Amino acid sequence: MSKIAFIGLGIMGGPMAGHLVRAGHEVTGYDVAQEGVDRLVAAGGTGAAGVAEAVAEAEIVITMLPQDEHVETVIFGDESAGGDGGSDDGGVLRHAKPGVLLIDFSTVRPETSIKVAAAGRELGLRVLDAPVSGGEQGAVDAVLSIMVGGAPEDVEAAAPIFEVVGRTYERVGGSGAGQYVKAANQLIVGGTYALVAEAIVLMEAAGVDAAAGLDVIAGGLAASRILDIKRESMLARRFQPGFRIDLHHKDMGIASAAARSAEVSLPMTALVAQLIAAARAKGYGSLDHSALLKVVEELSGRTAA
Repeated sequence: MSKIAFIGLGIMGGPMAGHLVRAGHEVTGYDVAQEGVDRLVAAGGTGAAGVAEAVAEAEIVITMLPQDEHVETVIFGDESAGGDGGSDDGGVLRHAKPGVLLIDFSTVRPETSIKVAAAGRELGLRVLDAPVSGGEQGAVDAVLSIMVGGAPEDVEAAAPIFEVVGRTYERVGGSGAGQYVKAANQLIVGGTYALVAEAIVLMEAAGVDAAAGLDVIAGGLAASRILDIKRESMLARRFQPGFRIDLHHKDMGIASAAARSAEVSLPMTALVAQLIAAARAKGYGSLDHSALLKVVEELSGRTAA
């Protein structure tokens, strides 16, 4: 069993840290929101007052943070975000011991992961970018799909962690590769939500039993995980977030930037990104990404029955 520092105890990180505690690891957690730390302590972990305290004795450091700037601040300290570092406790790189395995489960730009990995290697840390797919329920059920970028031997060392929090993990290349695969994942997820939304609008407008229609569709070639777990909530217009529109908007920005850096054209990705941006502009950012249905309805001049 390992001594683990877990930084970022939100919707995704909280359940993941709890699984590691139950698996017998010694987990010390930190989050800017105290309720996340409190939940970890209630689950049997230890709370820390800051990054320095969390990582001081850690053999493995795990981060699960919302955006690039949060990752850079936690890893490098406030200086990376343009501050003077005066109120910062230094970041992971200042306080982690050489040889520590750093696993970043966050979804960020590939360039950020490459920068973190290079800086970590200079200090003797082993660094993996390991973004996940599966949403809040996947984190709760420990069935996440994990896309890993980094050295093969470091992926092997991280396998006991991946096996606790996920169902599938795969090394997809060197540093930053995990983020490219996550970008591909998010463009597929966004596109699927958009098409399911259009299917619902079409069937309801035509007077078809949309629930029965989706049941049939889910049993055929158009079957998908999204249809399996979201069709009932979409039909009921329940958009409690498992993954917020705001975060998917951020991810589609990553996908668009990744397309530019790889010099490829992704026209469907661009269209889905605009639909998600429209959802955010309409004030739906705090809703689940299945709320794309609301945008598609409004484009057709329809509202839920």
